[in-house]
Amino acid sequence: MGGVVAKDESSMASEPETKLEAKIIEAVRRREVKGSSMKSFNSIILKFPKIDESFRKCKTTFEEFDEDGNGAIDPQELKHCFCKLELNFSDEEINDLFEACDINEDMRMKFNEFIVLLCLVYLLKEDSKDQHAKSQIGTPNLRATFETLVDTFVFLDKNEDGYVSRDEMVDAINETTSGERSSGRIAMKRFEEMDWDKNGRVNFKEFLFAFTHWVGIEDIDDDDEEAENA
Repeated sequence: MGGVVAKDESSMASEPETKLEAKIIEAVRRREVKGSSMKSFNSIILKFPKIDESFRKCKTTFEEFDEDGNGAIDPQELKHCFCKLELNFSDEEINDLFEACDINEDMRMKFNEFIVLLCLVYLLKEDSKDQHAKSQIGTPNLRATFETLVDTFVFLDKNEDGYVSRDEMVDAINETTSGERSSGRIAMKRFEEMDWDKNGRVNFKEFLFAFTHWVGIEDIDDDDEEAENA
């Protein structure tokens, strides 16, 4: 894969790999027309505690849809979840979302993966006329959190192409830490944490998974596993 990317990294990276990714990029670009209210990367970091709290309150919802109580949501449980939330997605679309967010490819969606999936649904429904469907996605606080995440991605994606590049990440950090020698290293570290497939560009899904890690959502899963094994 590395050899292919090396031949023409920019063109390969900008080509959506799936129909779902193409829909997500299209939704991001529509949202980018509105611009972002974020002024700096520091303003985003300051929101981490509030975002973390909002995510943790969603744990009860996750447990509700984890019908067999095994600590994960399987594809059938996810379909039940969409039905209960009255979200109008086809079985194919639900399966595509599950596959996209099942990072471990073990057919078991853990809490951080579920959060990412809900945010993707929020984005895909954002321009929908079906306001009822949008209102069904979590609590008002959770929806406000998802809006913050979308707003953050829009802030980072300076050229509005639906991806965040290394240069865009460096620019975002430098706007906040102008004059600090460490700013470049901070930017590269954050970017590397987001760029899972190492293709030089970060899509919205990769950004979301990195964000759940930054605010410590993965720790919730780890704590639950330790409790089960105790």
